[in-house]
Amino acid sequence: MADFAAPPLRPFSIRLDRSSLELLPAGPVLTRRLSDLEGLFADEAAWRADVDNGDPIVYTVASSPVPETATELPQSITRIRPGDVAGELYFTKGHMHPVAEGEIYLGLEGEGGLLLFDGTDIEFLEITPDRIGYIPPGWAHRSVNVGSNDDYSFLAVYPGGAGHDYGWVLEHGFGARVYAGAAGAELRSYPQPALTLG
Repeated sequence: MADFAAPPLRPFSIRLDRSSLELLPAGPVLTRRLSDLEGLFADEAAWRADVDNGDPIVYTVASSPVPETATELPQSITRIRPGDVAGELYFTKGHMHPVAEGEIYLGLEGEGGLLLFDGTDIEFLEITPDRIGYIPPGWAHRSVNVGSNDDYSFLAVYPGGAGHDYGWVLEHGFGARVYAGAAGAELRSYPQPALTLG
C-alpha cells in the first residue's frame, strides 16, 4: 500500500484538470519505456533496435491517492504516446484481473482503443473523448493509441483488490495485434487476415 493513503479513507473529492489531464490531489506516477514491454511486440528485432536507439517512453499512468486495496475504487489517467514498432502501434502491457472484476475507461483525448481477449473471443472497442469502454470480468485488456500524431489518454476506474496479472498476457497473448494500415488502424488476428478498424 502506498504511504500517502492508508485505510480507512475519509470521504474526499478528486478534481480532473481537463487542461493538464491530471488528477488532483495527485498520487504516484508510473512510467513505462519500450524496454519495459519486452516480449510483447511481434517483431522482437525491431523492438530491440528501438530500445537501443533511445528507449522511448511509451506511456505513463498517473494515479489518484486512492490505494489499490480491497474495497477501494482507485482511479488513474493513462497517457499513451503515438508510435509503433515495425507498424505495431504503441500499447499498454495489458493484464487480466486475478480477482474477476469489471472496470471502466473514459476517453479523455486522442484516438485509442481497448483490445480485449477472454482466451477465446477477441473484441476491439474504439475509445475517443467522452466515450466509455466497459471491461467485463474475465477479459484481459490492453489499450492502444491508434492516432498517428497525438497522445491518447483515458481515465480508468477499477476495484482496488482486482490485481494485475501481466503473466497471463505473456502466456495467452490477446489473439490479435493492432497495426498502422493504409486506411487506418488494422486489427490482425493471429491466424486470420487483417481487418480494417472503424
